[in-house]
Amino acid sequence: MNALGRHLLLELKICNEEVLNDLDLIRRCLNEAAVQSGATVVGESFYHFSPQGVSGVVNIAESHISIHTWPEFKYAAVDVFTCGDDVDPEKAARLITEKLGAQSHSLIELRRGIMEDSQVGCTT
Repeated sequence: MNALGRHLLLELKICNEEVLNDLDLIRRCLNEAAVQSGATVVGESFYHFSPQGVSGVVNIAESHISIHTWPEFKYAAVDVFTCGDDVDPEKAARLITEKLGAQSHSLIELRRGIMEDSQVGCTT
């Protein structure tokens, strides 16, 4: 059985709270993670909440990388969703974990679009 994509759910705890509230740094971090993992960036959207917190998504040809931060709890939730074999989502997850200064983290991987046909591949 083949899957159309891999979806990494990343829990980042005890992060640098200043970094978690810095929209420009978060934007650069997710874009760098996309490029370093071998993905093709096709767009982005970010928002800074008042008084704190950032949400954002980097759209990649292979799907997306998204984040939501809670600086007051030193916590960030990150999704890295990719399809195809040319992108290394773990590389993106490691880079984001490092850049956000997470002292504790966990990762769950889901296979998305599980198909029985071994010929199935990602179409973008």
